[in-house]
Amino acid sequence: MQAACSRCGTKHVLKDADLGIHPKVQFRCSKCGAPTIVETQRRPDATIAMSPLPSFARSDSPGSLNLLSHDDQGALPPLIAVALTIVSGPGKGAVHRFKKPRIIIGRDVADIALLDPEISRHHCLLEVRDAHIHLRDLDSTNGTFLEDERVRAAVLQDGAEFRIGETVLRVGFEPA
Repeated sequence: MQAACSRCGTKHVLKDADLGIHPKVQFRCSKCGAPTIVETQRRPDATIAMSPLPSFARSDSPGSLNLLSHDDQGALPPLIAVALTIVSGPGKGAVHRFKKPRIIIGRDVADIALLDPEISRHHCLLEVRDAHIHLRDLDSTNGTFLEDERVRAAVLQDGAEFRIGETVLRVGFEPA
């Protein structure tokens, strides 16, 4: 398992055999000496950042050239509304409800256009798949961040938050 020091960010490799069945472990950084506590087990409802990237997230995948094209193949879950809430940043408090299962978030000519100058024209793509949402960065200049880590793709659960530019967004499922 890889872990980073909470103070200086130095990467450390923790041996799986040493972790055992402990839900949390503490190690001391070899560079700055600061102690860091690491959770070794993920909660079942935790958001997952995937590595290596799945095919839907790779820029060399066959379908990647058509990301911005209209896709009528998917459908929103029945009796459930999907909402995107702006938690902080320009437009704070606004709620956007999905009208289709696949949306593009950006500055201009996007399904959801935000007034954040740090956001690319076509910044990221959200695609609803049953009880979760696929998030994909569209090679934006300033990146897409999940739990303070830059991601190219992730699977979001209900209530997950991510940041693009100066805007923090929350996705959630609501009764229709």
